[in-house]
Amino acid sequence: MRPLNRLLLPLCLAVMPLGALPLAAQEAPPALPFTYLMFEAAVPHVDMPVCPVDLAAEGRFCRMSLLNDEIHVFVFSEDGDQPLVDFRSWPMDLMAGLLD
Repeated sequence: MRPLNRLLLPLCLAVMPLGALPLAAQEAPPALPFTYLMFEAAVPHVDMPVCPVDLAAEGRFCRMSLLNDEIHVFVFSEDGDQPLVDFRSWPMDLMAGLLD
């Protein structure tokens, strides 16, 4: 073994465990709020005149997106930056009889 390799191998073995810390030991970045401004720019959707009954509440509005054979409803607060406050999905086949 070359002299340089004899020095590098123990150093590499000593440092290697530092990069292999479990994910739980690392600090997670803070969660970002998902605002209507972000949603509007990134998610193809349609405006809903009213929210579904189980999602409706004062000071909320809903948007609908269709993806992967599911209906996705996003609920936003009217307050402040209009953060996402609820989300539900339903299978597309629930609409089959209504669209015939």
